[in-house]
Amino acid sequence: MLTQQTTLQLAEENRQFAGTGGVSEGNAQANFAPAFQDATTGQIAVSRFKDGRPAPFHLLDGLPEAWIMERDLKGRVIEIKASVISGFVRLGRFFTRQQASDFMAQHSPSGI
Repeated sequence: MLTQQTTLQLAEENRQFAGTGGVSEGNAQANFAPAFQDATTGQIAVSRFKDGRPAPFHLLDGLPEAWIMERDLKGRVIEIKASVISGFVRLGRFFTRQQASDFMAQHSPSGI
């Protein structure tokens, strides 16, 4: 069962994948960009700041409006639909956090 993606869930994923290629600091040198994918449609969105600039980590604020389920009183995204998962894009391909972690464990930075 999919659960709603929230900033708390993103923080938990970061703790789960800390020290691996499943977080931005563990894979940025291999040209991974934080992104999200709607598992229902396959649509991918690179993580962005609210103003549209690419973000170096996972943020909910720059996601497509159709993915947003709830905002706080200041307009910040606090929940997105359950079918959206966090991961990374590299060379046009979406990787889940686990796939990015596995990729980085198998490839040395000098060989990428």
